[in-house]
Amino acid sequence: MTDYSTLARLGVATVHEAAGRTGIVDIPLTRVVPGSRVAGPARTALCASGDNTMVHALIAHASPGDVLVLTSAEPAPVALLGELLATQAQARGVAAILVDGAVRDLDELAGIGLPIWARFIRAQGATKGEVGKLDVPVVIGGAEIRPGDLVVIDGDGAMALPAAQVDGVLALALERAERERAMRARYAGGELSYDLQGLRKLVEG
Repeated sequence: MTDYSTLARLGVATVHEAAGRTGIVDIPLTRVVPGSRVAGPARTALCASGDNTMVHALIAHASPGDVLVLTSAEPAPVALLGELLATQAQARGVAAILVDGAVRDLDELAGIGLPIWARFIRAQGATKGEVGKLDVPVVIGGAEIRPGDLVVIDGDGAMALPAAQVDGVLALALERAERERAMRARYAGGELSYDLQGLRKLVEG
């Protein structure tokens, strides 16, 4: 069973490095709930541009612990998600929502406390009535995200990792975190990365 809580604690930067510096979702994201950090399996909705019909559908089919990933072929600054949909998602046990589009009701979303990250904040709401696709591979910010893939999101942004690679990357990420813990103690004691990493010799000869 995948240890999502440990992956969330390790965070985007560490897991990304352990994965060979792959998987970054390279778009600006607003973290709606300060301090939130999540890891979980992706469930995807590919919406028609400016339409959130498939967001309603995805929430209806969501399982506890899912990370909902919402996008469209042409992401636009139109709110795919607001307070009412977020309330439903929270009641379904959704772990987090990544929105490659806009959200609205920002203060209310923060008050609900469901971890949400969004590309845009806009008051303009989406239309309904155009059918898209659920649980299909999507590409966001250069990262392919398939249903069941690991998604890690925190204050640094988001990353995705194929499900088959998660266990191996988790082991590498834990090793990296331990090395950084030891290094942090040395830096706190006054040693310098300039010396420990051989950079003084490189720069100064």
